[in-house]
Amino acid sequence: MKKVLFRNFLIAYCFIGIAGFLFISSAGSYLIEKRLEKEVSTTLYKAVHNIAANENVCANVSLANLETLRTQLSSMTSFLDSQIWILNMEGKIILNTQKETDSGEPEALESFDPAKWGNNYYQTGDFYGYFAQDMISVIAPITDNMTTKGYVCIHYRRSDLYQQRSSLLVIIDVLFLVIYAMTGLLVIFYYRVVCRPLKQISKGAAEYAAGNLSYQIPLDSENEIGYLANTLNYMATKLNHNGEYQRKFISDVSHDFRSPLTSIKGYVEAMLDGTIPPEMQEKYLKIIAFEASRLEKLTKSLLKLNDLDMKKRLMHFRKFDINETIKTTAAAFEGICTERRILLELLLSGKNLYVRADVEQIQQVLYNLLDNAIKFSYDDSSIILETTEKNDRIFVSIKDSGSGIPRSSLPKIWDRFYKSDPSRGLDRKGTGLGLSIVQEIIHAHNQNIDVISTEGVGTEFIFTLDKAK
Repeated sequence: MKKVLFRNFLIAYCFIGIAGFLFISSAGSYLIEKRLEKEVSTTLYKAVHNIAANENVCANVSLANLETLRTQLSSMTSFLDSQIWILNMEGKIILNTQKETDSGEPEALESFDPAKWGNNYYQTGDFYGYFAQDMISVIAPITDNMTTKGYVCIHYRRSDLYQQRSSLLVIIDVLFLVIYAMTGLLVIFYYRVVCRPLKQISKGAAEYAAGNLSYQIPLDSENEIGYLANTLNYMATKLNHNGEYQRKFISDVSHDFRSPLTSIKGYVEAMLDGTIPPEMQEKYLKIIAFEASRLEKLTKSLLKLNDLDMKKRLMHFRKFDINETIKTTAAAFEGICTERRILLELLLSGKNLYVRADVEQIQQVLYNLLDNAIKFSYDDSSIILETTEKNDRIFVSIKDSGSGIPRSSLPKIWDRFYKSDPSRGLDRKGTGLGLSIVQEIIHAHNQNIDVISTEGVGTEFIFTLDKAK
């Protein structure tokens, strides 16, 4: 299996790292530069206005007193790492802290016009072509008695700002690379926690697809992937059990069909080839009819189970009187009970007892349970049918005084086609599907059914129904 998921994750991780580094280097550089430019320009703006408002500066703006100003301003230039100019009204540089005072004609700036600065408190560039490199320049007027006597300019090299920017950017880049390297642990974590478990799950799915339902995915974590693996293991176990059940089911069906069919086929062939003379054919025809009846009953039971499997959630629930339904079902067995002298005792709670269920399916439950009770009861015995009410539930009990069920057989009585040894002796026509049908119907109603049995004493089946409101 190709590790496409892990490869894509690794590619995405590398792409994010490279893109993040380039973004921080470019966007970070721009943002740091703008931030530093704003801080420097703000500092210079405050300084230039402080200088312009200083009384000594206002009083000494003349060629004769420039040395006095130079002494005062030189200390500020070293602190601000810049150069300070004093301009006269004609835009001539009468003092430059970076140059000695010259008694000659001051340098003039071409096209100097402070009015063009507008609301901008600083500019960047070569300051009217004077500098060979870009500078950050701020300017403030020197006024005395509402009269402008000159201007103070401070210039700061942008190259110094770039150097600060580079120093800060190196620190940011190093921090990014350290953090990015630490997040590399996520790749290891992703491989161990996601990719490797998914590989094991994929292997398990391939085993299941190949029919190996006994394979168990070796994951024991408690996260979502571990839960998925446990769910798949549970699914495979259930499918494996269902497969075994189906194989056993088919085997049992084949056995139960093969015996009567073999018997029917053998007797018919014996009649056709004359092995059984005509005067004895009536006896064997009765045997054939008996076996055919068994096949018919088995087929109907299988169809009933299939119908329950397909439509157990499509029950037609309605309100009906369970006492009346019990009386009607018991009346259907009056003939056989009279013949075997079995007494049916009805201990019903109240005159009417209404429940909410599918009346036809509950009739089938009562019929199957009563039919079983009669088959395994001794002659001259009694069967008790009882209803009781408790906590909005109706309990229906059918209790016989028959042969009972061995303790070892109790867990198996709900299995399809299961017959205990006493059952095979007392009920040769049984299919082993009656109790399976009963359990399917009761569970489809979201109710419970229990059995209490003592071998040689009798058996009691108890199931519940919802009381109608």
